[in-house]
Amino acid sequence: MDKEELTPKNCETILVSACLLGLPTRYDGKTKRSQEVLDYLQREKLTPIPVCPEQLAGMTTPRDKTFFQSGDGRAVLTGNGEAVSEKGLSMNAIFCRGAKMTLEIAGLSGCRRALLKEGSPSCGVHRVYLGEEKVAGVGVTSALLLNSGIDIISEEDIK
Repeated sequence: MDKEELTPKNCETILVSACLLGLPTRYDGKTKRSQEVLDYLQREKLTPIPVCPEQLAGMTTPRDKTFFQSGDGRAVLTGNGEAVSEKGLSMNAIFCRGAKMTLEIAGLSGCRRALLKEGSPSCGVHRVYLGEEKVAGVGVTSALLLNSGIDIISEEDIK
């Protein structure tokens, strides 16, 4: 199937964190449904392609909370950072797998932009958690998308 066959004609696609669309994909099994995101998509005539990198990588919902022990998503991609679960398990490989699958979906659906959940270890755009502290940085998926030329914004950027 061609990517043109997968999306409506004259309608740009955009990757969107599934939790922002109202799907219960967060680590705690909850949603972060954002009416502002839904209004933005409609106003801009964008077709959302829902993604949850962590679920794409095979993680269950609910799942253990994950944060960066060192660095951020860029550092994880270069082998210089560490994402760990609340139980202390390294999550680098699974987060990189989810990021790669998300990038593959972007290619299949013709997405050149993404609207992702701020603060997430996968999707954070401006901030992530280093331990329990919010710090400037990007999630693993955001870093890979940026490296691949995809523009990203968070739900906070459209307010």
